[in-house]
Amino acid sequence: MEPLGLRTVGSHCSLSEMDDLDLNRALDRPRLKIERKRSFDERSMSELSRHDSPRGRSVLDTPLSSARNSFEPHPMMAEAWEALRRSMVFFRGHPVGTLAAVDNTTDEVLNYDQVFVRDFVPSALAFLMNGESDIVKHFLLKTLQLQDSEKRVDRFKLGKGVMPASFKVSHDPIRETDHLVADFGETAIGRVAPVDSGFWWIILLRAYTKSTGDLTLSETPECQKGMKLILSLCLAEGFDTFPTLLCADGCSMIDRRMGVYGYPIEIQALFYMALRCALSMLKPDGDGRECIEKITKRLHALSFHMRNYFWLDYQQLNDIYRYKTEEYSHTAVNKFNVMPDSIPEWVFDFMPLRGGYFVGNVGPAHMDFRWFALGNCVSIMSSLATPDQSMAIMDLLEHRWDELVGEMPLKICYPCLEGHEWRIVTGCDPKNTRWSYHNGGSWPVLLWQLTAACIKTGRPQIARRAVDLIESRLHRDCWPEYYDGKLGRYVGKQARKYQTWSIAGYLVAKMLLEDPSHIGMISLEEDKLMKPVIKRSASWPQL
Repeated sequence: MEPLGLRTVGSHCSLSEMDDLDLNRALDRPRLKIERKRSFDERSMSELSRHDSPRGRSVLDTPLSSARNSFEPHPMMAEAWEALRRSMVFFRGHPVGTLAAVDNTTDEVLNYDQVFVRDFVPSALAFLMNGESDIVKHFLLKTLQLQDSEKRVDRFKLGKGVMPASFKVSHDPIRETDHLVADFGETAIGRVAPVDSGFWWIILLRAYTKSTGDLTLSETPECQKGMKLILSLCLAEGFDTFPTLLCADGCSMIDRRMGVYGYPIEIQALFYMALRCALSMLKPDGDGRECIEKITKRLHALSFHMRNYFWLDYQQLNDIYRYKTEEYSHTAVNKFNVMPDSIPEWVFDFMPLRGGYFVGNVGPAHMDFRWFALGNCVSIMSSLATPDQSMAIMDLLEHRWDELVGEMPLKICYPCLEGHEWRIVTGCDPKNTRWSYHNGGSWPVLLWQLTAACIKTGRPQIARRAVDLIESRLHRDCWPEYYDGKLGRYVGKQARKYQTWSIAGYLVAKMLLEDPSHIGMISLEEDKLMKPVIKRSASWPQL
């Protein structure tokens, strides 16, 4: 009998039993044990605590703590670990991921019974921080095998480097065997391929390597090839005049039409982080050397572009307000021909004198002034944001706490679309109504990225304040997917209960605060060679 919710689609690709031969060979390779060296980020974060956190485990296999800086174990921790383990998916005896949700309150499964690449990342980090790396290694290898499969949407063949959005285990009752069924976007809403999946895969591979000290996995020919295939989709030459990636709506966490087509900040930040992670893992031999050269050139161009043209603070907002239009030649100041009259009224009151953020999108005659949480947090984690810009983002968060955090961390974007704008931009999407879901909804999973950004900037007190809010509601509300309302006060109208990444995001945030040295696996130090000269103020004007 097929698992509940499985739909047979001819264009889906699956792994045969022969695929396990490569997996077993990879898993059977001798594991190289090396002494883990802490990065500058890890050392500096550890010093914040003024003591070493104990590394023991409780009977429930949850991290222990003994000081206020590490938090006393909250009752939610044990419940969270139990819920996370209930979501684990096994394939032929090996754990390969976690389900998107285990909600027994509804019979409508949809695709929440699948392992999503982006959803598994916080689960993987929780397991790595808890010393359980096998599930992460199996996940990385299985998704890598799925990448090698043929991918089609109708009669169109997708690029070789595309990673699946999700996969599930299907049982064949006749042959009495299991196989994996992957979705590369052919059954997704809008039929959009997941651009972020490949980036998250590379980021997670580095996290695994940093956490375990095991270099053998990333150095296998299979992983080296996988990284190159992902990056070949992004580094290919074309008609682009910008170093940013041109994307369709719905290609990332915001997987529905929300006006983020073009050059969304989430994709650009993940792209930058993935490039830097790959640069640290690719071997400079054969075609690897050429790939490294392309990455290095792209990073220089991308960092300059993002830090100069996507950054918005009080001074830059005032400059845009005074822009002239229709400028020609290389001396143009308004290079994208942004119309000052297109600046929304809300942003003038929203922008404090001290603070700033990366705007949602920048393209020809277009600037999306909305705040997007994931893109700004990843910009800090990856050091796409300069130190001054990182501190300015934190300043903005503190100054606009009610708007961006409210009663439940964290607004996925701000503000919401409503009225005529909502009808035009979303196509009257009944799920993305104002202050709901991706349209200004509050997503607990973003807590781990917020916490990582806070620790990276040396401001863990902001994360603790957000954790306190989470602990007052999340468990009682059965770990919902998202919250609705301007303050995030209400459980989302279509939110799934026991959403796995809500659970895992909480665990990762708690363990980061307990032991800040964990930040090393998901944080990158600033690359001084890629620091551009920014002539105007990076965070606030000199008054």
